[in-house]
Formats: sequence, C-alpha cells, structure tokens
Amino acid sequence: MSFFVHPSSIVSNEARIGDGSWIGPFCVIDSDVEIGEGTRLEGYVRILEHVRIGDRCRIFENVVLGGEPQDFGFKGERSFVHIGDDVTLRENVTVHRGSGEDSVTSVGNGTWMMAGAHAGHNSAIGEKCVLANGVGLSGFSSVGDGTVLGGISGLHQFTRVGRFCMVGGLTKVVKDVPPFTLVDGHPARIHGLNVVGLRRNGFSQEQRLAVRRTYRELFDTSSLIKEAARRIEDAAPQDPHVLEIIEFIRSSRRGITPWGNRRERDD
Repeated sequence: MSFFVHPSSIVSNEARIGDGSWIGPFCVIDSDVEIGEGTRLEGYVRILEHVRIGDRCRIFENVVLGGEPQDFGFKGERSFVHIGDDVTLRENVTVHRGSGEDSVTSVGNGTWMMAGAHAGHNSAIGEKCVLANGVGLSGFSSVGDGTVLGGISGLHQFTRVGRFCMVGGLTKVVKDVPPFTLVDGHPARIHGLNVVGLRRNGFSQEQRLAVRRTYRELFDTSSLIKEAARRIEDAAPQDPHVLEIIEFIRSSRRGITPWGNRRERDD
C-alpha cells in the first residue's frame, strides 16, 4: 500500500489511509479515521475521530470533519461522519458528527460543498448535490439527490428538501420542500418546477407534465394539501415521480413549503 503524507502533518498510527491518497502539509488526522483510495487533502485539514471518507475525494484547506455536534443533548457518545466517493469539499467546509449513540452525519457520492458550507449533526446530504458558498444545514435536516442549494441559503432543524430541487441563494427554508421544485424567498416559497434540473437529469416532457399536473392539483385546490394528496393517491397513479411527491407530502412533519405568487413557466 502506498500513499503520501507531508512531513509536517500528524497522522495517527490507527488511521487507515487508502492506496494512492495524498495528505498535504499541516494536516491532523485522529485515530478511527478511514480515508479511501486516491483521496487528496490539500493542507491544513483537520479530521477528528470516527470519520469515514470514500475514494477519490478532494478536500481543500481548513476543512474540519468530525467536530462534536453543536447540540446541548450531546453527552460525548460515539457518533460518525460518513463522506461518500468522489466528494469535493472546498475551503472551510465543516461537517459535524451525529448526536446520539452511533448516529451519522452523511454526505453522498459526487456531492460538492463549496467554501464555508456547513452540515450540522445528523444531517443527510444525497448524491450529486451542490451546496454553494456559505450554505448551512441545521441538525437532522436532509437534502435529496441532485439538489442545488444557492449561496448562504439555510435549512431549519428537521426540514427536508426533496430530490432535484433548486433552492435560491439567501433562501430561508423552514418547511419541507417537495421534490422537483424551484424555491426562493425569506421564508421560502415554491415558484414552479426545477425544469432545467429535470431536463439535465433525463426527465422526459411527459414526466415533467405529470409532475406539473400533480402540483397544480395539490396547490390550486381549496382543500388542504394532504387531503389533495390523498385524492391523488386514491386515483392509483402509475408515474413513480408522482408517487414520490405524494409519499414526501404524506411523511412531512414540518409541513410543506407554500406556493408563491409566481407560477411555473411552460416547457
């Protein structure tokens, strides 16, 4: 097994470093840390205990992984940070361990966290997400696959953002954001479908229209959104994306982000 460690760095003998990894100057890596193959730490990176990092990641200066959660209920129990494969963490990113025995804060494969982004305890970030500069995820929040969060946007504790959403910069998310939507505002409002994101991820026009019809029925009726979702579900829809929307709404505990004044554009 071959990897490079700069002589100024301090790496625990109990850390497990994958073949082909490169650890730059002035890094400090604790015990019970795993770093996958071909991962590169640029310098001044701090990795505390109970952190797992996948293959081919790139971690830039002053990143801190595995810090104790900012949670008054934390009592020093063992908890983890899991970073997937092909993840990029830019300067000053911080990811805190979970709060609760054996709990996990996770970042999915292929995700990019830009400078100064933060993932709080027990948060979960899906695959191929983009978190722009200064994004903040509070404890127990989650972000679905393929979602983009604009700069300095933030998620309240326990809020969820579904798959393939676009969250505008400076947006304050206090309720759940359902899949495939475009949201913006302080607090957030839905302003249509994330049409560009859906096209880029292979959604056909027919699939986009099915999603659009579902949201029109959910938000254009006078009934409560969960009642509307129940009617759609009772109609036994076959489209898996429609079912995904309905399940997301049914499982919401914080409520659903409301629709804004601006309607979505036609395809």
